[in-house]
Amino acid sequence: MEVSCPRGNAVLAAIVDTSCSWKGLRHLDRSKASERSPQSANPPTFDVVRVDESMIPFIMATERQPEFENLVGRWDEARHRSALADGRHAYFVAQHDSEPIGFAILRDWDSPEHVTLVKRIAVSHPGRGYGRSLLSKVIDAAFKETDVWRLWLGVFPQNTRARRAYEGVGFRAEGIARGCVFVGGVHRDELVMALLRPEWQAQR
Repeated sequence: MEVSCPRGNAVLAAIVDTSCSWKGLRHLDRSKASERSPQSANPPTFDVVRVDESMIPFIMATERQPEFENLVGRWDEARHRSALADGRHAYFVAQHDSEPIGFAILRDWDSPEHVTLVKRIAVSHPGRGYGRSLLSKVIDAAFKETDVWRLWLGVFPQNTRARRAYEGVGFRAEGIARGCVFVGGVHRDELVMALLRPEWQAQR
């Protein structure tokens, strides 16, 4: 699982080229993120939408920011297309004034085991609360749209900012998975964190 928060309150931050015209957006939740919720106070206004393969260029551009080289996984177009077509992955994009500002990928969406992984999340504007708000809305989508019981992710143990962001939306640390991530030619440990349905319900 690739997660980080190099600065600000964003789960991930990147500078992305948004000069292209992005098509094929399918709205999942048109309610504004500016609505107050127990998970996020006064977040910025944006929409979160479920997307198709037309957003792959934006996602790949975000993944490939230099500062993310050892933090965010980088799939090629073929792998993204395969993930979108396999029925296991759900792709979401956050939009601010029709501009894509971040994305999230969930694996094992609506799985028969009722366990879903937050595989990857990245936002383009650090320090504005986009990352945490995006994560909050994706969490809500998972629990509302599927029967998931356990939502989980992994974070590098030294990444205290990201851990605080995840804790802020209800995730709890469970333990260290030793050497489970191979990134930058190195095997690294991950802190496993999870949010269960009853815990999510208690926050609402």
